[in-house]
Amino acid sequence: MTEFEAFLKEHSITEIESTLADMTGNARGKFYPTYKFLAELFGRIPETILVQSVTGDWADNHYELVDASDRDMELHPDPNTFRLVPWADEPTAQIINDCYDKSGQLHPLSSRTILRNILALYAKEGITPVIAPEVEFYLIDPNTDPDYELKPAVGRSGKRETSRRSYSIDAVNEFNPVIDTLYSYCEAQGLDVDTLIHESGAAQMEINFIHGDPLDLADQVFVFKRTLREAAMKHGMYATFMAKPMQHEPGSAMHIHQSLVDSKTGKNLFDNNGSPSDLFYNYLGGLQKYTPNAISFFAPNVNSYRRFSPEMAAPINMQWGFDNRTAGLRIPFSAPEGTRIENRFPGADCNPYLAIAATLACGYLGIKQQLQPTEPVEGKTPPSEEVEIARTLEEGLRLLEECQPLCDIMGEHFVKAFMGVKRSEFETFNRVISSWEREHLLLNV
Repeated sequence: MTEFEAFLKEHSITEIESTLADMTGNARGKFYPTYKFLAELFGRIPETILVQSVTGDWADNHYELVDASDRDMELHPDPNTFRLVPWADEPTAQIINDCYDKSGQLHPLSSRTILRNILALYAKEGITPVIAPEVEFYLIDPNTDPDYELKPAVGRSGKRETSRRSYSIDAVNEFNPVIDTLYSYCEAQGLDVDTLIHESGAAQMEINFIHGDPLDLADQVFVFKRTLREAAMKHGMYATFMAKPMQHEPGSAMHIHQSLVDSKTGKNLFDNNGSPSDLFYNYLGGLQKYTPNAISFFAPNVNSYRRFSPEMAAPINMQWGFDNRTAGLRIPFSAPEGTRIENRFPGADCNPYLAIAATLACGYLGIKQQLQPTEPVEGKTPPSEEVEIARTLEEGLRLLEECQPLCDIMGEHFVKAFMGVKRSEFETFNRVISSWEREHLLLNV
């Protein structure tokens, strides 16, 4: 804390954003004057914010999840997450908290707790997971009326993209002012962003993070989403992480590259003298078996499932293959020490803590049960008569509920809360009558 206070004085910090991620992965918390934050240190906030839906509503089972008295939980700031807030008007810092319940234990409904719990299981085995997220997003025109469809943002030339421009340097340069601001903000916050590319959608891009500790990377993605939105708004645009924001454009993903290393030696446990190890195949088998049940953690919103459609550059099958992007689980070509698995199912709209926890949980179950994957596919995966994963949030939640091993490892109480919140969102969405229904059913049925 001495170093922490010195940092605050060095940068003349007058205000601190004390944050945590809610169920959707959005930032909640409090603003503190610096002197008040240092005096109080362990803040308090109602535990109910952990189980609030994206619309601000509550689940039907709300009072089975939290105390009816609407009590507080205690926030413990993690000093490893302390960063500047480069877009603030006044010198401001931010910090991410762990949540604790009244008994002094990590709160079972906190997303950060769930990831910590999964990492603890690996630590007991002497294994350290390593992950690297790739986050896709769209830059769009400001949209303040939800009745209007979204439009890709206009670049420096004054023209809107109308064709597929994957990996185009010039297409990225169209948004140089935003990208320059983004990289400046990321550098100021110590975010380990790596390459940026233009994806196949109009004004769609992807930014990669350098591989590292899962909790640290989840924190970085959490901060990055706020950062990008602020950078875009500074230049008169919106940035969206919706999984499928526009009808005729591809969806946005958060691919998660993952491997396991020996906690003592740092050796990649997925490699066995240049070939995939038994542990690699067990882990992969776990992903194949349990991803369908975990899909609601990778696709947590009603819009998420619009991304899973044939011929739209999204995973719809449980196949795996070497350097094969048509499979849901891809093994990139790499040096033996870089052997890893890319889970292509998570959408950009996922809660990074929960998506990373879920993919590691699936792999862990595969290891403990010594599961074996199918044979790898070569070339384009064979077309299926139907998509092999859930097509709606409601179906995904039912698959989760039916999978006791996954419920146990993610935490029975947490899964109950997650399903309650997400079912509330689904029912709220399901009450909305769409324009498609009015157009095609009004006078035709």
